[in-house]
Amino acid sequence: MGLKTGSFGGERLEKLRNSGMVSRSRMKLWMIRATTSILLWTCLVQLTALSETWGPRVLKGWPSCFSQESGSVALDVHSSLELPVRVLPPKRVYKNNGYLMVSCNGGLNQMRAAICDMVAIARYLNVTLIVPELDKTSFWNDPSEFQDIFDVDHFVTSLRDEVRILKELPPRVKRRVELGMIYTMPPVSWSDISYYHNQILPLIQKYKVVHLNRTDARLANNEQPMDIQRLRCRVNFSALKFTPQIEELGRKVIKILRQNGPFIVLHLRYEMDMLAFSGCTQGCNMDEVEELTRMRYAYPWWKEKIIDSNMKRKEGLCPLTPEETALTLRALDIDRNIQIYIAAGEIYGGERRLSSLTASYPNLVRKETLLESSDLRFFQNHSSQMAALDYLVSLESDIFVPTYDGNMAKVVEGHRRYLGYKKTILLERRLLVDIIDKYNTGSLSWDEFSNAVKDVHAERMGNPIRRSVIPDRPKEEDYFYANPWECLQPSYEDEPLHLSSV
Repeated sequence: MGLKTGSFGGERLEKLRNSGMVSRSRMKLWMIRATTSILLWTCLVQLTALSETWGPRVLKGWPSCFSQESGSVALDVHSSLELPVRVLPPKRVYKNNGYLMVSCNGGLNQMRAAICDMVAIARYLNVTLIVPELDKTSFWNDPSEFQDIFDVDHFVTSLRDEVRILKELPPRVKRRVELGMIYTMPPVSWSDISYYHNQILPLIQKYKVVHLNRTDARLANNEQPMDIQRLRCRVNFSALKFTPQIEELGRKVIKILRQNGPFIVLHLRYEMDMLAFSGCTQGCNMDEVEELTRMRYAYPWWKEKIIDSNMKRKEGLCPLTPEETALTLRALDIDRNIQIYIAAGEIYGGERRLSSLTASYPNLVRKETLLESSDLRFFQNHSSQMAALDYLVSLESDIFVPTYDGNMAKVVEGHRRYLGYKKTILLERRLLVDIIDKYNTGSLSWDEFSNAVKDVHAERMGNPIRRSVIPDRPKEEDYFYANPWECLQPSYEDEPLHLSSV
């Protein structure tokens, strides 16, 4: 903490410092280039004037920038390519208290929620936000920049009536950073907006630039000003558009799926990193258990090392296995012929672990099977861009089924609520695994098992519901981005809307 570069965002700050060493030589080179350009332009203007005076005797055939003919051609081309004018919101005018730099950490959807929080914080503090830096050092090791995933120009301009956002620091401020005049720190998790006003704003006013090097879950879910909550939604649902390339490919996947009828998106969170992190090894053989354990110990920031897989599963803290997922979908009477798009990375155990799911639902597809390899060549080894494709398809699906309540599951759930409470089956894993075990041991018949699963999930279909609040235990309460009721169409018009507590 203090005047130093944090573990996240060090790359950007190091570049700023190194740039200061060559700034003087660059200034000299710039002056030479500028002088040369002025001289050349003066000569060109004089020659053009001569050509118009002397006609064909000098510079015959040279196009004149100022000729009537070329001007009319330019106007014709411009008119033929005329695009609809985009109306931008008026800029908000406010006294700038300083600059806020942020380095997001985690996967795509954890960073997405963090960006929404940071915009709201910058707006509340009346500071200038620098376009956030994305995490390139986590497990996924994705080198993508903000502009590789999100439409950065839309992000900046669509929010200009709320907060000033710049792609980089102004030159004079950048020079301060190059000299080490910046305060770097991680903000306290689940903080009220008043924490940022009382603790962070004075630091920004003192140092002019503050760098927040962790952004996951740094703003509380509840009891924030309504304007803050609604701005978080506006960023999430409007300002954070994916790049045109990602949007176009997403539309292509959705079109292919729609041509074959309705489809479900199954967020089957059964990748190697998820199992290693959670310690959930249900259905894995001994070699796989050992491999997952080695991986868990290889990452020091994964704090929990000794994990009882069976106990964790019974508490509902493990993702459903592919086998458990197949049983659950069948019990819910999901048509076996429906298309199921798997939104996930590589499933641990491969085809062996997917065999029961494939037997129950033969129309399993993935983006890799729907698209040509040429379509995905620019997305390979960019996990966040691949996750962005899955996000778009998940929003458009007839039903969304996440097998674990990770960041993507929660953010997509909230976005589908915003789109009109689109059907999302929120699996109650703690009760499910108990029912599944009873069925597998013969304690329940198929009909009893199916009826029990349906009863458990009758009110867990993404329908309107109030967010729960658990004082002093924010990790256990409902996540803001999973159910941003402050931004949804009123569902309780006849009574005041109060947050419930448990």
